[in-house]
Amino acid sequence: MEETHISIILVSYNTADWIGTCLDSIEATGFPGKEIFVIDNASTDESARLIRDRHPGAHLIANAENRGFAAANNQALPHCTGKYVFFLNPDTRMDDRYFFLKVMAYMESHPRVGLAGTRVVNLDGSPQESVSLRYPGERFTSGELIGLPGPIACVLGASMIVRSDVLKAVGGFDEEFFLYGEDQDLCLRIRRSGYEIGYIEDAVIVHIGGHSEHSTTSADVWKKKARAEYLFYDKHYRPDTIRRISRADRIKSLWRMATLSLFGPMASNREKRENKLGKYRVIYDTLRERRDKKGKARSGKSPR
Repeated sequence: MEETHISIILVSYNTADWIGTCLDSIEATGFPGKEIFVIDNASTDESARLIRDRHPGAHLIANAENRGFAAANNQALPHCTGKYVFFLNPDTRMDDRYFFLKVMAYMESHPRVGLAGTRVVNLDGSPQESVSLRYPGERFTSGELIGLPGPIACVLGASMIVRSDVLKAVGGFDEEFFLYGEDQDLCLRIRRSGYEIGYIEDAVIVHIGGHSEHSTTSADVWKKKARAEYLFYDKHYRPDTIRRISRADRIKSLWRMATLSLFGPMASNREKRENKLGKYRVIYDTLRERRDKKGKARSGKSPR
């Protein structure tokens, strides 16, 4: 029986337009030691049927409800038999037949790397930002992140490989993250377990980006991102650090809302201005909700 080197996991949510191309590109590599899992989060666009009919070699898990990105990825982990797990977004494709050989070679030659991302480009070949040397809000920290191994903080979750034993040791993704932030959280936990985060520059994927959120309003997207960021802060930073971040975000949001409202009518791109204004309103409202919730929690614990 052929040994499995890489277990590839894709989470699909209304990606019928792209996931077929992605799976075709995986198969076109001809890499023999792979297994593919697709977790469909209750898509309404026939994604699950397309996968079942046209890609019978992929192991399909069709959820009755949208469980979120982190939880869906975790569903496949008990079934993975590969030495490595490769997380890949369905709105991607790889044009290099040696892609998996390259990511395998990198991990084999870098034993201190627990997880690594690949180079990510847009359809026109321009680069996407896929590597970060700092975590969200890190400039406000005071000791929480001292002594972590390696210079890379995190990589984009659209294309990343992780050692199966390391992933098992840290418990996979944190399912509190529904969408956004789960890749940053996983990278930080892996670094805290003693491993570095790596970057494989010669392994390239083309990424459409944001396809599963194409029908979501920009305000709702920013709300999800803001809540994910503060979940990350609550989990990893001290209370005084979070207070500094909240204060800075609140001041910035108020300032930007004021300037955008004042000078907005003179803006050449009205749609861009409205999107920015919506972004800062969402951040401000998220902070206000957090403050109100904490206030109610404190009052509920107070003796009457």
